[in-house]
Amino acid sequence: MILSQTEENYLKALFHLTNRNGEQAEVGTNELASFLNVKPASVNDMLKRLREKELVENERYGKIFLTNSGQKIAVQIVRKHRLWETFLYKKLSFSWDEVHEVAEQLEHINSPKLIEQLEKFLDYPEFDPHGDAIPNAKGEIKLQKRTTLSEVELGKSCKLIAVKDSNADFLQYVLKVGLELGSKIKVLNRQEFDGSLEIEIKKNVLSVSQKFADNVFVE
Repeated sequence: MILSQTEENYLKALFHLTNRNGEQAEVGTNELASFLNVKPASVNDMLKRLREKELVENERYGKIFLTNSGQKIAVQIVRKHRLWETFLYKKLSFSWDEVHEVAEQLEHINSPKLIEQLEKFLDYPEFDPHGDAIPNAKGEIKLQKRTTLSEVELGKSCKLIAVKDSNADFLQYVLKVGLELGSKIKVLNRQEFDGSLEIEIKKNVLSVSQKFADNVFVE
């Protein structure tokens, strides 16, 4: 089945919105429109096209979900995106805040052999530069037990394994405070007033907001 880049972007968006932290979530038209930064009317037009191709189903004024066929295609798009991010990061020295935009373009290349060889060249990575699991060729995704930094108990140490927000500004801020994947963090104090945390990184003590802590996954 030949799909346009826009159709693929909708399927990928639905995958992200309906598969949150390993759990199924309901998605409405307005939420999908907000995620893609388009008007609800545009979403309705695209959903009609995707329904005709039996890739999505939706209830009138209700939840939208991928069909089995739509889910399989969406997973493969996500697989390509994360493999390209890993290639750019590991082999071409792109920083983790630079890879997303370029991978958005590369993910639409339709060549199964290229992706197969790319995965082999990268020695079958399981996670991308942001800590997200890379689906394998069968579409299987390795589930990783993780929690947010904001949920860690006082006095406990943890390791940064992923970020929830892949926005370039946020990723640059993560680097600015001295964190990267694998960094060890110790939670020293929590302010009851606003949920901000005092943490220790490489013997340096700093304060971070609850919003920051909610967007960092640790184990």
